[in-house]
Amino acid sequence: MAQCVQSVQELIPDSFVPAVAALCSDEAERLTRRNHLSFAELLKPFSRLTSEVHMRDPNNQLHVIKNLKIAVSNIVTQPPQPGAIRKLLNDVVSGSQPAEGLVANVITAGDYDLNISATTPWFESYRETFLQSMPASDHEFLNHYLACMLVASSSEAEPVEQFSKLSQEQHRIQHNSEYSYPKWFIPNTLKYYVLLHDVSTGDEQRADSIYEEMKQKYGTQGCYLLKINSRTSNRSSDEQIPDPWSQYLQKNSIQNQESYEDGPCTVTSNKSSDSSLLSLDGLDNEVKDGLPNNLRAHPLQLDQSSDPSNTIDGPDHVKSALSSHETKKVNAGIIHGACLTLTDHDRIRQFIQEFTFRGLLPHIEKTIRQLNDQLISRKGLSRSLFSATKKWFSGNKVPEKSINELKNTSGLLYPPEAPELQIRKMADLCFLVQHYDLAYSCYHTAKKDFLNEQAMLYAAGALEMAAVSAFLQPGAPRPYPAHYMDTAIQTYRDVCKNMMLAERCVLLSAEILKSQGKYSEAAALLIRLTSEDSDLRSALLLEQAAHCFINMKTPMVRKYAFHMILAGHRFSKAGQKKHALRCYCQAMQVYKGKGWSLAEDHINFTIGRQSYTLRQLDNAVSAFRHILINESKQSAAQQGAFLREYLYVYKNVSQLSPDGPLPQLPLPYINSSATRVFFGHDRRPADGEKQAATHVSLDQEYDSESSQQWRELEEQVVAVVNKGIIPSNFQPTQYCLNSYSDNSRFPLAVVEEPITVEVAFRNPLKVPLLLTDLSLLWKFQPQDFSAKDNEVKELVTSEPEMIGTEVISEFLINSEESKVARLKLFPHHIGELHILGIVYNLGTIQGSMTVDGIGALPGCHTGKYSLSMSVRGRQDLEIQGPRLNNTKEEKTSIKYGPDRRLDPIIAEEMPLLEVFFIHFPTGLLCGEIRKAFVEFVNVSKCPLTGLKVVSKRPEFFTFGGNTAVLTPVSPSASENCSAYKTVVTDSTSVCTALISSASSVDFGIGIGSQPEVIPVPLPDSVLLPGASVQLPMWLRGPDEEGVHEINFLFYYESVQKQPKIHHRILRHTAVICTSRSLNVRATVCRSNSLEDEEGRGGNMLVFVDVENMNTSEAGVKEFHIVQMSSSSKHWKLQKSVNLSENKDAKLASREKGKFCFKAVRCKEQEAAAQSSEKYTFADIIFGNEQIISSTSPCADFFYRSLSSELKKPQAQPSVHSEKQSLEDALKLIQKCSEVDLNIVILWKAYVVEDNKQLILEGQHHVILHTIGKEAFSYPQKQEPPEMELLKFVRPENTTVSSRPPVEQLSSLIKTSLHYPESFNHPFHLKSLCLVPVTLLLSNCSKTDVDVIVDLRHKTTSPEALEIHGSFTWLGQTQYKLQLKSQEIHSLQLKACFVHTGVYNLGTPRVFARLSDQVTVFETSQQNSMPALIIISNV
Repeated sequence: MAQCVQSVQELIPDSFVPAVAALCSDEAERLTRRNHLSFAELLKPFSRLTSEVHMRDPNNQLHVIKNLKIAVSNIVTQPPQPGAIRKLLNDVVSGSQPAEGLVANVITAGDYDLNISATTPWFESYRETFLQSMPASDHEFLNHYLACMLVASSSEAEPVEQFSKLSQEQHRIQHNSEYSYPKWFIPNTLKYYVLLHDVSTGDEQRADSIYEEMKQKYGTQGCYLLKINSRTSNRSSDEQIPDPWSQYLQKNSIQNQESYEDGPCTVTSNKSSDSSLLSLDGLDNEVKDGLPNNLRAHPLQLDQSSDPSNTIDGPDHVKSALSSHETKKVNAGIIHGACLTLTDHDRIRQFIQEFTFRGLLPHIEKTIRQLNDQLISRKGLSRSLFSATKKWFSGNKVPEKSINELKNTSGLLYPPEAPELQIRKMADLCFLVQHYDLAYSCYHTAKKDFLNEQAMLYAAGALEMAAVSAFLQPGAPRPYPAHYMDTAIQTYRDVCKNMMLAERCVLLSAEILKSQGKYSEAAALLIRLTSEDSDLRSALLLEQAAHCFINMKTPMVRKYAFHMILAGHRFSKAGQKKHALRCYCQAMQVYKGKGWSLAEDHINFTIGRQSYTLRQLDNAVSAFRHILINESKQSAAQQGAFLREYLYVYKNVSQLSPDGPLPQLPLPYINSSATRVFFGHDRRPADGEKQAATHVSLDQEYDSESSQQWRELEEQVVAVVNKGIIPSNFQPTQYCLNSYSDNSRFPLAVVEEPITVEVAFRNPLKVPLLLTDLSLLWKFQPQDFSAKDNEVKELVTSEPEMIGTEVISEFLINSEESKVARLKLFPHHIGELHILGIVYNLGTIQGSMTVDGIGALPGCHTGKYSLSMSVRGRQDLEIQGPRLNNTKEEKTSIKYGPDRRLDPIIAEEMPLLEVFFIHFPTGLLCGEIRKAFVEFVNVSKCPLTGLKVVSKRPEFFTFGGNTAVLTPVSPSASENCSAYKTVVTDSTSVCTALISSASSVDFGIGIGSQPEVIPVPLPDSVLLPGASVQLPMWLRGPDEEGVHEINFLFYYESVQKQPKIHHRILRHTAVICTSRSLNVRATVCRSNSLEDEEGRGGNMLVFVDVENMNTSEAGVKEFHIVQMSSSSKHWKLQKSVNLSENKDAKLASREKGKFCFKAVRCKEQEAAAQSSEKYTFADIIFGNEQIISSTSPCADFFYRSLSSELKKPQAQPSVHSEKQSLEDALKLIQKCSEVDLNIVILWKAYVVEDNKQLILEGQHHVILHTIGKEAFSYPQKQEPPEMELLKFVRPENTTVSSRPPVEQLSSLIKTSLHYPESFNHPFHLKSLCLVPVTLLLSNCSKTDVDVIVDLRHKTTSPEALEIHGSFTWLGQTQYKLQLKSQEIHSLQLKACFVHTGVYNLGTPRVFARLSDQVTVFETSQQNSMPALIIISNV
């Protein structure tokens, strides 16, 4: 239980005090009424004695009474009505609220820190009023009148006669059977005669003489002259007399209430005002809108009458708060005791002292003696009761029957003067004068007697008071018999059906248990008496039980909270809204944030309801808000009810301040970090054959890899435009900002181009939410140079000419759905824009229908939903930036950078390009060439220039080189034409090559250039506003089969330079699916023939294998090889070597064709005359049409495929001279075996598609670098190296030899032997046969070479001897020569044979080394093939 102002030792004596009646004449009443007080009220503040009092007990022992208090009340002949008592108690509780600014106790229990009010003054007021207003009962005498004050005024005509009348009246009331009320203690009640004298108006002498007369008649002990009203009521303003009455009179005592209706008071229901508060709380359906349970009467009458209105503990009333307010208002203006001075106060105090000392206590003492004597005589005992009690309690105890064994009846009812009741009377008298020992013995005896006679009501009363007496005995000789109280409570409640007496037992016993620290027992006791018959009592007792749980040694926090909730619920039913709200708020501290979501919802809902009823609207809103924003586990119907309730309360709040700022709404959730901002117009859909550039849109998923690629492309083109340097203030263009993009700088938007903000909503509830009139909330700072610079205008909706705002009329979010809304702004002015949040009406759909999957048909926002209710509010978009982690300080603390995606700067107007692709294919064969068209449109009001396109795959497309015709045929006209430029040829020139040349510079390829960045050849290089231009674009299918994503980035600038935005970009991603076509592999080797017009070596043979890899899925019937072309700076194809009769080179599926060509060096003067960037093209035609390979698009794609080679970095000159010469030597040796011959294979494919034959054309490239090494048209897959065991041994530090590989060294010198294939010799005439042989040595390198030719036989293997036989070279056996750069030298040798046969002349060993090198890379120069000669005899 909560702390109380009084201790239990003070509380109980104050609750049971001697009762004195007052009967006043009308005149006397008038005198006291001048002070706005009745006579009884006048005495109330002075009714406690200021000094100790002494009296003697029956054994003549002196007994001291401390702090005695008496209760004087006017005689009321009607018992108080139960309805009146209920109303009084209700008013007392509702009138007592926690003091404002009261510092609550902080209790720490486990991980709970609770703020709990330590005291409960409303409970103490209730208890005091309850104990005072208990009607007198027949089974006990504690509140029966012991004495009666008869009061008359000195101003009456015959005061003494008046006293006689009053005395007769009192006698009539007490002894006439008409009056069953009030109750009197004993038949001869003490009468005390009081003469009131009004000092200010009365005659003092007359008063004194009357008093003397009274003394003669009634004796000095039985009368008193009380002088009051020493002054008139118009008191002077400066004199302040204390008012001791107000504290007593505010608690309307039951005696003040003149009359009450017999039935229950009418209850004003608040239902009418709350008619739209729909639901009941699903967690306790009995609450029914928080109203008191329908006021049904309980059959628990005190006097067993059948009148239901007599139930003392019926339902509690709602009007209480109202009536107490009225009482306070009435009392507030009234000054009590206005005619009394402090002297008068002392006189009244003196009067009470005199009355108690002289009248009351002697009367009580005498009565106790009489009762004692009666009892002794009745029992036939020789000793007084007091001494006899020891014998009764020492041994022979009668076993008490348990309450359950007793009959279920209240048993006997004794008449008031029955001898059985005399011991009870004596006990009560002893109790009233604090003689607890004697009282206990009497109660104990009475209890036994009553139990034996089964007078259950009387037995319970005796048990109750015996327990209290035992507790209050000085020196505590015996422990508190709690079981007495338990039996008494059970008897009162179950047998006697008297809840009021049971409640008194509980209140007293709980206090006693609390004072002994037995909180658990006290709580159990309090909870036992909670029942349906009185909500107010149950609420107060549950609240006290909760305080017991929290005050235990180890506080039981959850039990405290649970019982506080129960108490709050009962307070609510009793109409005590403020107390109910307070209980729920106290309990909320325990349940909050501990995962008890349903309990939290219930508490918040109730707090919201109660706050709303009490018009604490802000509290109501915040409570309902909590229900909605926590992850609710409620059912859909319950959530719907919560939401409607919230909207209803919110609407009321917003109506109070319609012009105030828009409130923050809790629903739906917004995932701020997922907010995306898009700058620009939405993408246009494809229009027939026209396909718009994909660019950027909100529908695309973010991909970090691709965004990095786009960034690199943009950097590449910006670097080219700025002569190879990226400017320091370069910022990659970001059209779509999201949580992955870099949002640390203010984004740039262009005036007149829309800004789209995508807001990610989530509806956490199981009911659909309908947002209406949804739009963005912003502020804008225009930068108008004519106006002031810093002028900030908060333009929310006022100036749409600055910023246009799109409004979504209806936006439905289904239950538990995540959905994005795209909201647009249209800036019409330059300046700084700040997007603050969103503003909308939040509502729900009428009825509990949920629109899900099937229900939500297309046309969700057609205004079909009937809104049940909606409120206007806002939510802010606040995005937390990325966590900073660069400096040490940032790493050790938690700091976040800015996120500025919602704060764009609106920049000046810029050109806006749109790109459309016409006839753009989605599928190609590998290497297929297709002609498409691109349309560039300027849709802005500014001209654009500097249009470039950049791609990582420049080999995929071309706009044609400088040689292309700039005014293309329209797309429709060129539909069935070839993509190539062709010339018809005559059939004679079939096998020889047709020569043309072209410079790579014409095609945008050159050393140091960026082949990926391609300028778009716009006419006049400017595109005017509204203008459009179509350009041809050739595409070539990539060499690998599969799906290819090819990114194009178009770059353009404004003609006028803008300070904020320097350039703009447009992106396009083309997706091409390629299928297999031809597979080409080629090798080149040196020809041994010496047939050269110049007599110089250097012919080569080129072998080309072409295989048709196409499986006929693509509908390709066959491939025709139309033409082979070569392109090189130094070599050209001369003719086809193995041309068969069948001129058409056709390849059906999986067929392979082999071609062989002769290649020769270009003429020296040709090479010299042309710059190093000139390439010679040679075409060998297999049909009757020549494709001019040196023009677009054939040459374009050839150069594009070369560009990757040209990009290889040039070797930097080295520093060390020794190393330098070594490296030079290596390079020279390498160059001998290098050849830069490129082959272009042009083909046609015949395809059947939809019963139509199409002809596709295409080209493949093979780049030949090295003699003897096979080259391919498609990239080779790298075989992963085999796994090797790890070696943990540290290798020796060996110098790496920089020796070039043998193949490179062996091709320094080309050798060829010239001799007759067969030679006839008459061996019979001459035994030796001499054959002249010419050995040609050709230096392939560009430097001088020392050559050693060794003719000595070194072949020792017997196989070689057997096969070739033996011959001998005659003459010099070793030659040493020096060959100049590319020099050809011939040696005349003689071979000598002695037999006929076939001989291999390829035995000379040739060693070579570079002349200027110290290091000898001496290696045998191998012949390419055996040189066989046939020697025959004639």
